[in-house]
Amino acid sequence: MQAKTARAVQPMTAGLIGGALIMALAAFATAARAETVITAHGISTFGELNLAPDFKHLAYVNPNAPKGGEISQWTSGGFDSMNPYSIKGRAAALASAPYESILEGTDDEVGAAYCLLCSTLEYPEDRSWVIFNLRDDVKFSDGTPLTAEDVIFSYETFLTKGLTDFRTIFATKVEKVEALDPMRVKFTFKPGIPTRDLPQDVGGLPIMSKAHAIANNLDMAESSLTPFLGSGPYALGSMRIGQSVTYKRNPDYWGINHPMRVGTNNFDTIRIEYFADYDAAFVGFVGGTYTFRNEASSIKWATGYDFPAVLNGGVIKAELPSGAKSTGQSFIFNLRREKFQDSRVREAIGLMFNFEWSDETLFYGIYDRIPSYWGNSFMEAKGVPSPAEAALLQPLVDDGLIGASLLTNEAIMPPVSGARQLDRGNLRRASALLDAAGWPVGADGMRRNAKNELLRVEFLNDSASFDRVINPFVENLRSLGVDAVMTRVDNAQMEDRTRPPNYDFDMTNHFAQTSIFSGTELKQYYGSETADVSSFNAMGLKSPAVDRMIEVVLAADSLETLTTATMALDRVMRAERFAIFQWYKGTHTIAYYDIFEHPENLPPYALGEMSFWWYNAEKAAALKASGVLK
Repeated sequence: MQAKTARAVQPMTAGLIGGALIMALAAFATAARAETVITAHGISTFGELNLAPDFKHLAYVNPNAPKGGEISQWTSGGFDSMNPYSIKGRAAALASAPYESILEGTDDEVGAAYCLLCSTLEYPEDRSWVIFNLRDDVKFSDGTPLTAEDVIFSYETFLTKGLTDFRTIFATKVEKVEALDPMRVKFTFKPGIPTRDLPQDVGGLPIMSKAHAIANNLDMAESSLTPFLGSGPYALGSMRIGQSVTYKRNPDYWGINHPMRVGTNNFDTIRIEYFADYDAAFVGFVGGTYTFRNEASSIKWATGYDFPAVLNGGVIKAELPSGAKSTGQSFIFNLRREKFQDSRVREAIGLMFNFEWSDETLFYGIYDRIPSYWGNSFMEAKGVPSPAEAALLQPLVDDGLIGASLLTNEAIMPPVSGARQLDRGNLRRASALLDAAGWPVGADGMRRNAKNELLRVEFLNDSASFDRVINPFVENLRSLGVDAVMTRVDNAQMEDRTRPPNYDFDMTNHFAQTSIFSGTELKQYYGSETADVSSFNAMGLKSPAVDRMIEVVLAADSLETLTTATMALDRVMRAERFAIFQWYKGTHTIAYYDIFEHPENLPPYALGEMSFWWYNAEKAAALKASGVLK
């Protein structure tokens, strides 16, 4: 009876299972259709990639550039570490050169990244996850293979030991990382967050050898003269601690024929020489101690290049085109100081920096004033807000986070001053602002608040070349009744006083960073959550309005909406007045010994002297024979 029942029931059970299976398969098929997976050789924020899957080399390189020789440059201060990812110690220049990432961008395309360590990447249309299919020929510089295990190790190390601001942001982005097999790694992102940039963000992480790090007991949080092991074309060659560091090209580099690498990394060695100050570095260049100089001093550019090697053609002085966004070079306020909490105080101080006089008197007229956090790009806010921008700003007005004037007024621009160092009109405006902010002038001509505290502003400076810029600024502020002083410190003191957790400064020089297509990094540079842990957010910006607008930028799903959101954010950031914009050049002003050559058409976003320039051995031999070059 039981057997008969079982036989009778069996067909019905099979039918139910079969029906369920068909329904499950149908549901799976529907889900598969709903989640279209894209497999590609790269990824773009918006639109199509410029380079086809079978591209042979980057458009701006010389694929036949010879390999060999050395390029050498200078930097200031010293170093005591080869770990660029820790706030402890002072990392050597180019300490990150040995490391590569899974994806890499180009210097002629915005918002695109291509497979370097991977052959392809896979991701759904909503970018909620990404799989990187790693190349099987990638080797670390010791010849060991790079696998998914190294990718996971690198990510987890950065997440637990890396810079605090990176950990703060990425901990909120990535749900999990897993190795699907030894050469496939998957990043799954947390639900409910903007994912537009996340495949590129995780694909841009430096990858290091797990086995080497464990064997050498390396700790990313600590200073160390033993570098992590990378897969890059260069590795540490030699160093004289605090004096020079040299990187040597790996003759067995795995990627020499990779399309992203053809025509690049052409020098056998890259050497960085350290100098105590700018003047000493210039003397070193004149004497041939190093061979390439990116000139940042206007007075040197205008008056210094009359030494014999320039006059006889042994040294080339050139201006090359640049399409790069203006830098964010600025004086910044330490917003953690109570005296800088009132934006009227910050505005008043900003009025006392006379750029026009500085450019004419100190800079020989070669600079332009930085107008915006996205200056010299199509993302820069100009004029009054468009209706689309105003629609994004209105909720901030409704919630009392910004003033209604931002909806109708033109974007805030740096003040314009007259030809005299002290502009009387700006002095009167600044005086009225400080009076209104509760800092009136006393009988001694100095400004104090209701607590009888003197309005003191200390400029922290580690560069002798900036003395001539800051000292007139200090004089103007003292005319306003501000007890302004400049304090010169060395590089080590500067880093110690401006880095977390100290933040021991009033004002200092800083680079307010942005990308043309900005993404998650905005939270590292300007988000409230990083204000007390970040070297990038050195000013300690905690602005609910900026935080809200950053989220709008991150959520933008088209170039049009991103442009509108970025312009609106630019307006809000400029209204916060946490930075006083300095200056930039629209060209590269360079000098170099005539032993280097470069492609005729340079890309818009990089000079590339250490990447796709090359060494001319015949020219070098001639200069050495003539005694021009050591």
